[in-house]
Amino acid sequence: MARFEAALARSGAACGFLDPAHAEAIGEVCKRARFDTAALARAARQAGTLAIPFVKALTDQVSATSPQAARYVHFGATSQDVADTASALCLGEASARIAELARALGDALAELARRHGATAMLARTLLQPAAPIPFGWKAAMWLSPLARALPRFQAAAADACVLQFGGASGTLSAFGQRGGAVADALARELGLQRRVTWHSARDALARFGAEAAILVGLSAKIGRDIALLMQAEVGELAEPAAGGRGASSSMPHKRNPALSMLALEAARRAPGLAATLLGELEGEHERGLGQWQSQWLTLRELTGATASALGAMLEAVRELQVNEAAMRANIERSRGLVFSEALALRLSRPVADRLCAQALREGRHLLEVLRADKEAMRQLGSADAAALFEPRTNYGSAAEMTERVLSEWAKARGNAP
Repeated sequence: MARFEAALARSGAACGFLDPAHAEAIGEVCKRARFDTAALARAARQAGTLAIPFVKALTDQVSATSPQAARYVHFGATSQDVADTASALCLGEASARIAELARALGDALAELARRHGATAMLARTLLQPAAPIPFGWKAAMWLSPLARALPRFQAAAADACVLQFGGASGTLSAFGQRGGAVADALARELGLQRRVTWHSARDALARFGAEAAILVGLSAKIGRDIALLMQAEVGELAEPAAGGRGASSSMPHKRNPALSMLALEAARRAPGLAATLLGELEGEHERGLGQWQSQWLTLRELTGATASALGAMLEAVRELQVNEAAMRANIERSRGLVFSEALALRLSRPVADRLCAQALREGRHLLEVLRADKEAMRQLGSADAAALFEPRTNYGSAAEMTERVLSEWAKARGNAP
C-alpha cells in the first residue's frame, strides 16, 4: 500500500499535479513508514476498509516531515485503488511462486512418465482392477491436465494482477482530461499493466480463482491416487519418509500419506474459495458493497492452498518410491482375469464370459482354463494364448499418448515466463 502511495505521488508530479519535491517527501516517508497494525485493524473495522486508516496514518507521518507535501498524499485516488492495487502486487508474487511450483511438478511427472514407460501395473476403474497399463502412462495422465492448466493459470494471473486506478467515481475526475497520463505513469512505476477502472468488474479475480482451484484439484487427484496405491494391501507406491514424515503418534509401524493429505485438504477448501470469488461478480453500480472488501482475504487463503497442494505433490513425486515387484504381483494375483478384455476381443464375449466364470468357480488361472478348453484353443495357438496374458500386449496406444503428453508439456513449459 505504501508502494502505491509513493508511486502515485511520483506519477502525479511527473504529470504536473504536484511539486516534485513534495512527491519526493512522500516517497521517502513511504520507504520508512511504520504502522501500529493492531490500531489499523481496529480502525479498519470501523471504516470498512484498511485503506482509510492507512492513508490517515501515512498522511500524519508525511505531515511531520512536510505539511505541504501531506496535502498530496493519496491525491486523486480512492480507497479501493490502493487496496486493489496492493492486492494485485501481492498476488503477482504469489502467482509467480505458484507457477514455479507447477512447472517443477510437471517436470517431475514428465521424468516419471519417461522412466516407467514399460513398468506394468493394474489400471483401476471404479476402484476395481482393470487391464494392465504402463505406470509411465498413468504419470502422463497426471501430467496432461497440468499441461493445459499452467498456461491458463498464468494468463488468468496476468489478467488479474493489474493496476486499479479510478478515483472517487471511477473516472479519474481529479485529473481532468489528463487522468490517463497519470494512470499510465502509475502503471509504469509499479510494473503493472493498466486496465480501465475495474472497481465493480471483478471477473478477472473470479477467473483467477477458478484457475487456481483447478491446480489444487489436479494436485489432489495425484495425491488421491498415490494414497490409494500406498495402502499396505496394494503397496505399489510410497511417499518419501525422510525425517519421520507420515509417522503415527501411537503406532510405530504406520507410514501415512502425509503429503497426499496436504493436497487433499487443500482441495476441500479451494472450491469454496473460488466460489466466493465467483459470487462477488454482482457488485452494485460503480463500487460494490461487501464484495471487494473481502476479496484479499479470500485470495490469501486460495493462493496459500494452491501453493501448499502443488508443493506437497512436487515433493511426493520427486522422491516417489515405485515398487515394480508389487505392481507385477498385483497383476498376477488376479489369476489372469484382468486380461479378459483381450480374450473377449480375440475370441468372443460369450466365450470369455464362460471361461472367466469357470476360472472364478474353480479358483484357477484364466490362462490355464483357456488352454484346457478345446473349443477356444481351436481358434488360438499356444503362443497366441500366452501372448494375450502379457501386459505389454494390452498397452494399446499408451506409448503414443505418453509422447504426445510430453510434447504438450514441453510446449507449455517452453511458453512459461
